Amino acid sequence: MIPVYPEPQTVNPAPDVSATPPCPHFGPCGGCQLQDLAYPAQLAQKAEQLRGSLAAANLALPALQVHASPPLAYRNRIRLSLAQVEGGLRAGYLSAPAAGRHPEFVPITQCPIAAPILWAAAGSLVALINETPAPWLRNPRFKLDQVELFTTADDSALQFTLYLRSSTHRLHQIAAAFTALCESLRARLPELAGVGIAILPPAQPGRSRRAEIQRSGPAWGSPGLKYTVQPSVPELEPLTYWVPRGAFFQVNRFLLPQLVGLVAANRVGTLAWDLYAGVGLFTRALAPSFTRITAVEIAEPAFTALASAKLPNRHAVKDTTLDFLHSAVLQRDRPDLIVLDPPRTGAGPEVCSLLGRIAASTLIYVSCSPETLPADLGALAACGYAIAELHLLDLFPQTTHIETVVILTRPDQEA
Repeated sequence: MIPVYPEPQTVNPAPDVSATPPCPHFGPCGGCQLQDLAYPAQLAQKAEQLRGSLAAANLALPALQVHASPPLAYRNRIRLSLAQVEGGLRAGYLSAPAAGRHPEFVPITQCPIAAPILWAAAGSLVALINETPAPWLRNPRFKLDQVELFTTADDSALQFTLYLRSSTHRLHQIAAAFTALCESLRARLPELAGVGIAILPPAQPGRSRRAEIQRSGPAWGSPGLKYTVQPSVPELEPLTYWVPRGAFFQVNRFLLPQLVGLVAANRVGTLAWDLYAGVGLFTRALAPSFTRITAVEIAEPAFTALASAKLPNRHAVKDTTLDFLHSAVLQRDRPDLIVLDPPRTGAGPEVCSLLGRIAASTLIYVSCSPETLPADLGALAACGYAIAELHLLDLFPQTTHIETVVILTRPDQEA
C-alpha cells in the first residue's frame, strides 16, 4: 500500500527570512544551493527567475501557478560518488568546481533531500564493503567509482547500479563474487530487488562523466522496479510503470501525482502524441482518454520499457523527435494533443517549426530548463500558439532547478 504523503498545494509564494541549512554538508557539497533560504523564499526566487526569463522573450503570460513540494526527503533517486578516505570506502558527492579546478570528493554522512531508505541503503553498502572487502573490489582493474540508488514512492523496493572503472572485458571473473555481495546486501536490506554493474572507462582529466559511454556488467535480481503513481485528480486511476534500472524517471516522489494530473486530466480526443516519452509517464496516463496515442523515444532502456507496456492503443516509435516530426509532416498527421518533455537543451527551433506546421489544437510543454524554454515558446508563439496556463512545479526543492509546465492552445482553433 502506498502511504499518503503531504499533498502539495498551488501557492502564491512570498519572500521569507533566511533559514538554517538542514544539511551539515551545505556549501562544500554544492548540490543544494538554496538551503540557506526558507522554503517560501526559495519558491519566490524561482518564480521571479521564471517570470523574468519569459518576460524577456516578450511573451503574453497568464498568472503563474506555483506548486510547492515537501522540501526534504523528496528524491526517489540519488547517485553518489565512492572514494577511499583514510583507508575506508566512503560515499559522497563531487563539489562544485572552482574556476580552473576539478571537482573534489566530499564525503557525506546524510542527504536530507533523499528518501531516507536511499541514504540508509548507501550506508549499508559502504559498511558491508568495509567490513568484508572482497578481493575483486581491491583489484586495481575494477575501481569502484559511483553508486546509483532508486526506490519506489513507498520505499518498498530498491534498485542499485554500481559503477566500476575498468578497461577489461573479462567480467565473468567477478560474477560469482558480485552475486555473493548482493546476497549479503539483501540480508541487510530486504527491500533490495536488484543490482547491476555498469562499466565505465578509466578516468581521464577534463572528461565529463556525462560524455562517458558505459558497458553493462553482471546483474543480480530484478532488472527494474514497478513504480506506482496516484494522480492528484480523481478521474485518473493509479498508474503503474515498469522502470528499468538506469532509465530516466522523474525524481520527486511527492509531486509526480500533480505533474501527471496537470498533463493528463480532462484531455480527450482521437489522437495524442507523447514526444520524448521516456518510459511512458504521460503515455500511460493519457491512453484511456484517446483512441490512439503515439509515444516517441530514442534512448535505451527507456524505449524497451515503453514498447513493452500493455496498452492496446499505444504505438511506440523508436526515433528522435525531430525525425519523427519530419515524417509526420509528410504524412499530414494531425493529433488533438501533443505533449513534449525535452532534455535541458530544449526542443529547438526546427522541432518548434514542425510543431507549428502540424498545428495540434493543444500542446503541453514540460520543461526542465528556464534557459532554453523562452526561445522555444517564442518560436511556438510565432507559429500561432498562445500560452493558456503556466505552472512552476518545484520538483527540486533546495536547488536552483526549475520545472515548468506550459499549456499552449491555438486561438484560431477555439470554438
